Amino acid sequence: MIYLVDDDASVREALVLLLSTYGKEVKAFPDAAHLLAHMHKAKPGVLILDLRMPATSGLQLLKKLAEMSIAWPAIMITGHGDFEACRRAFKAGVADFLVKPIDEHMLIEAIASCEAQLAELLARQETAGLLDQLTAREREVMELVSKGLGSKDIATTLDVSVRTVDSHRASIAVKLGTPAVAEQTRIWLGVYR
Repeated sequence: MIYLVDDDASVREALVLLLSTYGKEVKAFPDAAHLLAHMHKAKPGVLILDLRMPATSGLQLLKKLAEMSIAWPAIMITGHGDFEACRRAFKAGVADFLVKPIDEHMLIEAIASCEAQLAELLARQETAGLLDQLTAREREVMELVSKGLGSKDIATTLDVSVRTVDSHRASIAVKLGTPAVAEQTRIWLGVYR
């Protein structure tokens, strides 16, 4: 999903038409308020935000979204590109900065890059969700497993029985959805590297 926010109706219409020819699903909004009103039911996507809009600028909108814990990849577009605006946009975390009239190929390339970033973000969130299921003791065990320790060494380190460690490891396998130590370690390191 692509969320486009631009106060210029002709730009919105042109970009929606262009992106639809590439098979992209686009939801277009005339201003930040309309996007924010929609966010409660929005699925994760790529943001394309106009830098200069009345009431709330693209950078201000990006800050509001961050306060809502929405950190989707964003492309900033503007008809008034200057070095300082570009610097502020990148400092705010945008993935790309494009000047109108927007080059079609540069836009599609920027969107592809943002989609890859979004896929990584969603994978990390899913992994973090799996790890959130672990108890504090299971986290301790998993951390030691990820360092290559076996059940006996973990039991000695945590001053518990091997049977207790094996019980925790069985629970970890269920919660992470895999009995394979290599896969469990990959999941763990994906968040705690």
